[in-house]
Amino acid sequence: MATQSASRTVVKDYLFEWQGRDRNGKTVSGETRAISEARVQATLRRQGVLTTKVKKRRTRSAKRIKTKDIAVFTRQLATMMKAGVPLLQSFDIVARGNPNPSVTRLLTDIRADVETGTSLSAAFRKFPTYFNALYCNLVEAGEAAGILDTILERLATYMEKTEGIKSKIKSALMYPIAVLVVAFLVVSIIMIFVIPSFKQVFTSFGADLPAPTLIVIAISEFFVKWWWLIFGALGGGIYFFLQAWKRSEKVQMFMDRMLLQVPLFGTLVRKAVIARWTRTLATMFAAGVPLVEALDSVGGAAGNYLYKQATDKIQQEISTGTSLNVAMTDTNVFPSMVLQMTAIGEESGSLDHMLGKAADFYEAEVDEMVAGLSSLLEPIIIVVLGVLIGGIVISMYLPIFKLGSVV
Repeated sequence: MATQSASRTVVKDYLFEWQGRDRNGKTVSGETRAISEARVQATLRRQGVLTTKVKKRRTRSAKRIKTKDIAVFTRQLATMMKAGVPLLQSFDIVARGNPNPSVTRLLTDIRADVETGTSLSAAFRKFPTYFNALYCNLVEAGEAAGILDTILERLATYMEKTEGIKSKIKSALMYPIAVLVVAFLVVSIIMIFVIPSFKQVFTSFGADLPAPTLIVIAISEFFVKWWWLIFGALGGGIYFFLQAWKRSEKVQMFMDRMLLQVPLFGTLVRKAVIARWTRTLATMFAAGVPLVEALDSVGGAAGNYLYKQATDKIQQEISTGTSLNVAMTDTNVFPSMVLQMTAIGEESGSLDHMLGKAADFYEAEVDEMVAGLSSLLEPIIIVVLGVLIGGIVISMYLPIFKLGSVV
C-alpha cells in the first residue's frame, strides 16, 4: 500500500478526452486519466476500442482542497447514493463535475482503491489531510450497519454546520482586522510623507511649537528613520507568531485559553466551541458509534484545547462507569443548559436528539452574537479612527492657529 501511494505521488497523470469505434463499429467517446496519450490508446485497445482522436484536456491550475470542498463532495455522494446510483458511478459523476482539478484527482485515486476491493473508509484513511478520524469512523460505522447513504447525509449536514460557524466567526473578526490594517497603513503614510512637509513649513516660522505637534513630529522622524525596522518587525512578528500558534502545542493551549477570556469575543468563541462539541457528539452517537469511542473524535473536533482536555477527562470517567452528565459536570466548562439537556437525553434514551437541539440553540446564539458584534464594532472603530486621525490633523494645524492669533 505504501509503495502504491508513493508511486501516485511521483507519477503525474492527465485527463484525456477520446473518440473511437467499438467492436461493432459504433462511435464512442469518453474521458480517461493516464500518464500519456499512448497509455490511453493501449488501455482502450484492450477494451476493444479503436481510437480515432485523443486530446489532453486543458485544466485550470490546481487549487488547494478546502474543507468546504469535502463537505460539498460528501453531500453530492450522499445524494447520489440516496437516489440508488452505484458507488463507483457516483464517484465518476462527482469527480467529473468538480471544478477543482485537485478534488478530481483525489476522488479518482479513492475510486481506484475502492474498485480494487478496498473499503470506502480504508480508502479515505489513506488521505488523512482531507478526511480526519471522525469522518473515517463515521463512514466505517455506516458501512458496517449498511446505512452508508444516511451516514454520509448526516456527515454532510455536520460539516456544513461546523463550517458555517467557522465562517461566521471569521466574518466577525475580518472587519475590525481589515480596518485596523488599513488605519495603520494610512497613519504610516501620513507619518512618512505628509508630516515631514509640515515640519519644513514650521521650521520657517522660527517659533516654539505646541507639545502635541512636537510629539507627532518626533513620531514621524522615528517612522522616517526606522520604517524598514517597523514594518519588518511587525510582519515578521505576526508571521512567526502564527507559525508558533500553528505548530507549538503550548502556544495553542495558551491562545485557546486566552481567547475564551477576551471580552465579547470570548463568549462568542465559547458558544461556537460548545456548538461544535455537541454537534459532533450527536452525529457520532446517532451513527451508532459507542460513546467512549465517539469521544476520541469529539475533543479534537471542538477546536479548543481546554475542551479537548475536558473531553479526555470525560472519556476516562465514562470508561469507569460514570454517566455522561456527571462526567461533563465535573469538568466545569459546560453551561447548565447543556448539562440539563444531556441528563434528559440519557434518561429518555434520546441523547443524540437532545445534543442536536443543544447544538441548534448555540448555533443560533452564535448567529445573533455575530450580528450584534458587527453593529457594535462599527461605531467603536469609527470613534477610534476619528480620534487617531483627527488628533494628528489637529496637532499639525495647532501652530498655524497659534500663528494666526499672534498676527
